[in-house]
Amino acid sequence: MTLGAHVRTLGRGPGRSRSLSREEAVDAMQLMLSGEADPHAIGALLMLMRMKGETADEIAGFAHAAQQSLPALPRPALDWPSYAAGRTRGLPWFLLSARLVADAGHPVLMHGWNGADAAVRNGLAAAGIPVAEGPTEASTLMEQHGIAYLPLEHLSAALFRLLRLRDVLHLRSCVNTVCRMLNPARASVSVQGVFHPPYRLLQADAGAILGLDALTVIKGGGGEFERHPAKAIAGFGLREGAAWETSFPALLPEATRRLDDGESDPALLGALWAGERDDPFAEAVVLGTAALALDTLGQNAPLESARQLWQARRAVTASA
Repeated sequence: MTLGAHVRTLGRGPGRSRSLSREEAVDAMQLMLSGEADPHAIGALLMLMRMKGETADEIAGFAHAAQQSLPALPRPALDWPSYAAGRTRGLPWFLLSARLVADAGHPVLMHGWNGADAAVRNGLAAAGIPVAEGPTEASTLMEQHGIAYLPLEHLSAALFRLLRLRDVLHLRSCVNTVCRMLNPARASVSVQGVFHPPYRLLQADAGAILGLDALTVIKGGGGEFERHPAKAIAGFGLREGAAWETSFPALLPEATRRLDDGESDPALLGALWAGERDDPFAEAVVLGTAALALDTLGQNAPLESARQLWQARRAVTASA
């Protein structure tokens, strides 16, 4: 089937158009990734889907096809996508949360692309998270450090080109959501952040179709999986493969500080980790976000566990 046939399914007009089935979505993504689909048809399909809104079957089908196109990777304990783009954000404190989870013995694969916003990429070195130049190196780094960040452009050039069509179309497309659901190493557990609240349930439903065992999706800082400690937060996703939803109370209910507080020096991440900076708000971001990830991994008393891990890290740092 040509991609134009899928465009026709989506765009035949009121009363005649319909969403793609999961199987059709798989075929459409395979065609888009093949390099043989007409670019006009790709743009038409992505914008038709934006206008009508994606379904969980479509996102699951697209993500499955994209995942199947990737080289094999060792399975980590936790999949952590980072694809917020187009909006300014503060320092990426959540990177320290991911490192804390990895240091607790839960291997983490981070992957992503953040458009013109370089805050995440600039913060990786300061957070002590190694960056892989490809899947093979990602495997080595995860084995050595328990965590690695794999840039999308090094993971899948074809999917990266689709994501970068935002620069041409000047609109977000479903590819952003597909990348969050990509789970390149086929982990059974994932954490995901969104900027727009309706995507929480969409991604939770797609995760169920894709067979995830556990998933937590939140409206996070700048669209990342990052918890604001001064706000109560709603969590959506899966536990033991079943739909799950809950709320988490604010950790610092009296705080008025914003996540984007004007700080932009990534060295502050390293200073907080090393105990050279006293910042209770940033520390609460790190611990609260790590606790959500540990909860997703099935850890009992996740917030207390995060605090213990943080104190243990301080003891190691002090003795180094």
